[in-house]
Amino acid sequence: MQQRKRTFLIFYLLIAIIIVGTIGYSLLLDISLMDAIYMTVITMSTVGFQEVAPLTAPAQLFTIILIFFSLGTIGYTGSQLIGFFFGGRLQEIWREQRMKDQLSEMKNHIIVCGAGETGRHVIESLEKEDVDFVVIEFEEEKLEAVKEYSSVIAFQGDAKSDEVLEKAGISRAKGLVASLNNDANNLYTVLSARQLNPDLNIVARAITHDSHEKLIRAGADKTVSPNEIGGHRMASMLLKPSVIAFLDTITHSGKIDLNLNEVVIRDGSRLSHRTLMDANIPEQTDLIIIAVKENDNAVDGIIFNPTKEYMLKPGQTLIVLGEDADLNKLKKLAES
Repeated sequence: MQQRKRTFLIFYLLIAIIIVGTIGYSLLLDISLMDAIYMTVITMSTVGFQEVAPLTAPAQLFTIILIFFSLGTIGYTGSQLIGFFFGGRLQEIWREQRMKDQLSEMKNHIIVCGAGETGRHVIESLEKEDVDFVVIEFEEEKLEAVKEYSSVIAFQGDAKSDEVLEKAGISRAKGLVASLNNDANNLYTVLSARQLNPDLNIVARAITHDSHEKLIRAGADKTVSPNEIGGHRMASMLLKPSVIAFLDTITHSGKIDLNLNEVVIRDGSRLSHRTLMDANIPEQTDLIIIAVKENDNAVDGIIFNPTKEYMLKPGQTLIVLGEDADLNKLKKLAES
């Protein structure tokens, strides 16, 4: 916006000088309009061509004043051009165009709305998992902070706006995190996102205790309260320190590189329609099977510690614990 104002200011100054110079030379030298414009232009440019008529004393004084004003305006114009090309503006335009091209190609990505304290941890977690995502932040300082410690695609905008969400490719996204600074903003964001993409998986931040149900009614699939989680965790650290140490290990907070993750069994894979004993997953991958989640239409839900006779079927999700390299082995076994 400031750059646009400066551009218009330069344009208006140049037009004003040309008009004043043309009128002045027409009156002082009694010459034609075209000759007056010519005199004004060669005076502003200081090229030193021959005058169209002998300069009188008043015309000479007018020329001196016109030269001073012209030099000032042209000098200001030159400084703005240098600032445009070498002060980062051109690089910013190129970066913005590159970001638009990347956004237009993104599919099945995640949109993170808000880059505050909660949003920052979301961004770090998504980067560790190496998934495609884009960040929307309204405050410029927070946005610049994200760009400093991360190379993610991020742009400034109001996440409550349909236009901004569409710019982030919400119609092609698979998930959205609403982690704005208050419940009202998160509520409006969830409403807008749900209307634009009914199939979107939405997780919203709930700040106050009574906002969970409202966010769910607005269209959120899950809600998370950082305050509640932080309180429970602090109490558990005192009461169950070994359990917390184990959880830190499987959530990459500890020093051991273990990961609690999920793998979906695809139709036609080497795991489908086989029992856990026949699939022989622990021997092939060194992973520990924690649970099996049935497909969405099933009534049983999640089966913890399934037996060896449990039958694996397409659409089920295996929840396993182990290293990332072993997880990739299981993903290959579960693919069709």
